[in-house]
Amino acid sequence: MEAAKAGVMTQYFHKIIQHLEVLHQEEQHPVRAAARMLADHIKQDRLVYAYGPGGHSNLGSQEIFFRAGGLMHISAILDEGTLLSGGALRSMAMERTPGYGRIVLDDYGLGEGDLLILINAYGINAALIDAALEAKARGVKTIGVTSVRHAKATPPDHPARHPSKQNLYELVDLVLDSRIEVGDAVVEIEGLDQRVAAMSTFANAFLLNSLVAETVDLLVQEGVHPPIWMSGNASGGDAANARFIERFKGRIKKL
Repeated sequence: MEAAKAGVMTQYFHKIIQHLEVLHQEEQHPVRAAARMLADHIKQDRLVYAYGPGGHSNLGSQEIFFRAGGLMHISAILDEGTLLSGGALRSMAMERTPGYGRIVLDDYGLGEGDLLILINAYGINAALIDAALEAKARGVKTIGVTSVRHAKATPPDHPARHPSKQNLYELVDLVLDSRIEVGDAVVEIEGLDQRVAAMSTFANAFLLNSLVAETVDLLVQEGVHPPIWMSGNASGGDAANARFIERFKGRIKKL
């Protein structure tokens, strides 16, 4: 029993490492290009919005918001409609509701010249595509963190799709390809048809934190020291963060 469990855990470990190695090799140029967009934006003391419409895609926007070692200029769009805390089935229904993404962007007041990171492994749902279309209509610059492979493999008549059948990677200004396989889960268990253990959270976290790190590196090289969150659980964390709170309070909706 214990040996079998260790075997499955080891399989998952190797899958994660292999996937992150591919992202490291293949996505460095897009990540650096995206970092250039963020750095130029932050130099103007402008916020960078992050929105992950969809149950677990919301974790991506939370991953880089109010995060130890993260940029204070990140404003996560945490809309209750698709958060799992409001109910998993409700979340899925909301992410499939045409027009919903437009309402969310309007609520956050995004407009001309803003910068929005859209995070969704599958890149097809109605709320996500509406958010991308609304962003384009408003003159908002966009970065998509999504799996091109997954979107291409999803049939046009899939019930989660936006009525236009468009994909996120086709609508954004720049794509960070998470390269998630169809179905997300990657571990095979003998005697079971369904794969287990998802990959998308690891891929999203790696790409997004790499983006943050590359952005900070660019800024520092150019003589700009952006405010970075320090863990409130570390000694001196509260005092370090307090120096900047008033600068962002009222500007960041969920701070």
